[in-house]
Amino acid sequence: MGINKGQQNNNENNTDELTQRLDKKTGFYYSFLTLVLLFCLIQVGFGVILNISKTISYRAKISTLEKIKNAAITRNDDLKQEIKMFSSMSSLEGIARNNLKMASEDEVLILINNPTNEKPTKKKSLWERIITKNKGKNNAGK
Repeated sequence: MGINKGQQNNNENNTDELTQRLDKKTGFYYSFLTLVLLFCLIQVGFGVILNISKTISYRAKISTLEKIKNAAITRNDDLKQEIKMFSSMSSLEGIARNNLKMASEDEVLILINNPTNEKPTKKKSLWERIITKNKGKNNAGK
């Protein structure tokens, strides 16, 4: 019976060591999994923050583009109205009379030209003045 008690103590010591080893391994695995999950949580958090900031910037761009589009639409409408105005016969006659100096069949056109002063002489640069003085001296010496 003494041998059985010794073997029993050895068996108990061995099982205690095995359970301690298993506890250390499971503790390590739990720690590792906790770190991995924390890393994933941080990645998800950064992703959410980046997506929110992109959404805000895209909405701002959309609103500015809509303003530009509305301004372009109003400008196009104004240009269409101007085209309609200038394509009428009376406006074409006005353009021909004022800009092109034309008259209709029964009209006489008198143009009064205001004489304009001759173009002012261009100021000569220093080098041009020196050259003309030297030419004058050379011609006088000959």
